[in-house]
Amino acid sequence: MIQRIQTLYLFLVVALGITLCFVPVLQFDTPADAGTQRMWELSALGFEDIMPVEGAAPVQLQGLAGLLVMTVLIPLLALVDIFLFKKRLLQARLNIFTILLCLGYYGVLGIYIWLASVTIEGVEWHILPWASIPLVCFVLTSMATRAILKDEALVRAADRLR
Repeated sequence: MIQRIQTLYLFLVVALGITLCFVPVLQFDTPADAGTQRMWELSALGFEDIMPVEGAAPVQLQGLAGLLVMTVLIPLLALVDIFLFKKRLLQARLNIFTILLCLGYYGVLGIYIWLASVTIEGVEWHILPWASIPLVCFVLTSMATRAILKDEALVRAADRLR
């Protein structure tokens, strides 16, 4: 139902999650004193060399599918969750799974930071502001779950009165 506040929260999670699919969240670069300056960006779509150097070997990070899967699942589950408004307990459980995915996103980012530091010697990493989107999705999904459970309590109280 569109008039419920949790629908608005979940819609914002969908919009932010779709945005997260297309923006970089981490930036890697070599130190300026290393000779040639190189720069890479990590997004859900992959690891991209944004400052290529002629004659240098391209750097590939393996196993980037985990980040893509998590980035796609967060808005997809929130979208499915919007249409489960008649099954509030299932909706709340699905929200808890989405919350775990939002937190797991940062674990996956930590793995990719470690993987890049092992693969590229002397690389420095910087978190971009877009990396805060899963945290915002976590908060919005938590607020939606709380509103869903409040609705469920209200319905159960009304059923007791009959």
